[in-house]
Amino acid sequence: MKKISIVTPCYNEEPNVEELYRQVRAQFDRLTDRYTYEHIFIDNASTDKTVEVLKRLAAEDKNVKIIVNAMNFGHIRSPFYGLCQATGDAAMLMVADLQDPPELIPQFLEQWEAGRRVVIGVKNQSKENPIIYGLRTAFYKTIKAISETRQVENFTGFGLYDQSFVQLLRSIDDPYPYMRGLVAEYGGDLGEVFYTQPRRMAGKTHNNFYTLYDMAMLGFVNHSKVPLRMASFIGFVCGLVSLLVAFVYFVYKIFNWNTFDAGIAPLVIGLFFFGSIQLFFLGIVGEYVGSILTQVRRRPLVIEKERVNF
Repeated sequence: MKKISIVTPCYNEEPNVEELYRQVRAQFDRLTDRYTYEHIFIDNASTDKTVEVLKRLAAEDKNVKIIVNAMNFGHIRSPFYGLCQATGDAAMLMVADLQDPPELIPQFLEQWEAGRRVVIGVKNQSKENPIIYGLRTAFYKTIKAISETRQVENFTGFGLYDQSFVQLLRSIDDPYPYMRGLVAEYGGDLGEVFYTQPRRMAGKTHNNFYTLYDMAMLGFVNHSKVPLRMASFIGFVCGLVSLLVAFVYFVYKIFNWNTFDAGIAPLVIGLFFFGSIQLFFLGIVGEYVGSILTQVRRRPLVIEKERVNF
């Protein structure tokens, strides 16, 4: 009997966690001749009754295990830490809002049994807001184009990971890991399960603009130096353009000394233009410096408040 760990990060998912538990359990009830399982919920200090619901489920079913964080450690560190606590022969990362369909579990297991060390879920369609889906798709294509390592489009982290790969993740000393990039870079010959991502079952998403921006910048900083090199390239090009414009103005003034008046508008426009470019790339450099600061601090991924059923 092989053991499978399902890992679900959650924050204020009171309306969803019980239904997710039931759907996951229904899948493994059909596989009792081959697999046992544990369902690890790692709660990021929810302020609703998520933990109460989980504790009730854990009291009724010992397969349910709970990690409650001492505070909210964010949408990047908590899932990674939860995955590293999995003890099964393989572990699956699955969000709490049912946008990662539990009915796909047998397909992941089938490819894993066929020899794939990592099997990822790739959404080829989505029922979410088309604008958000379009922005996500554009981000995936951009980071894939400029990344120095392999990247997978439309992969959110939903997938099955062999215990050997989980052990590799445990050995990575990164206090702010970019999970999608690590899977693409070190996962080897990836298996893929294509699916249509459904809408959230209940409640509102907790991924606001800041969290999405944070994830995007983490991907760029961890896997590409292109933004930094763009600063030098654009600075060089702008310098040449400025020199050319200055030469044209000078020649025009020589031939139209009494009639040509450049005025202050070009000066003001140029000042704001180059100032905005400087601020933009100062922000880019700041992202890289912030990433270095995060690394050198070497703070723990999360601090636990309690565990249940471990």
